[in-house]
Amino acid sequence: MTDAPDSLDALPDAVAAAAFRRLVRHLRHRSDAQNIDLMGLSGFCRNCLADWIRDAGYEGDKGEARALIHGMPMDEWKARHQREATPEQIGRMQESVAKNAR
Repeated sequence: MTDAPDSLDALPDAVAAAAFRRLVRHLRHRSDAQNIDLMGLSGFCRNCLADWIRDAGYEGDKGEARALIHGMPMDEWKARHQREATPEQIGRMQESVAKNAR
């Protein structure tokens, strides 16, 4: 890894916040995009975003953070939108998440 500055750090906070809100609203709209599939493709999902806002200083607990990202309490979101994960989806997720540690 290099010590070169990351140009992302120069992005104004207001611009970054607007982009983050747009991403969250997009994910709220696209409830058909299952968390397990997001994890399998990218190694993160809505729940990760909830963890990340807590890491960044959001004072709410885990459930409040997830409700903020999902647009409703987690149990309600699961009942409305979450399908049972297949063994293939779980395998892709495990492979993808393993890349995060690198």
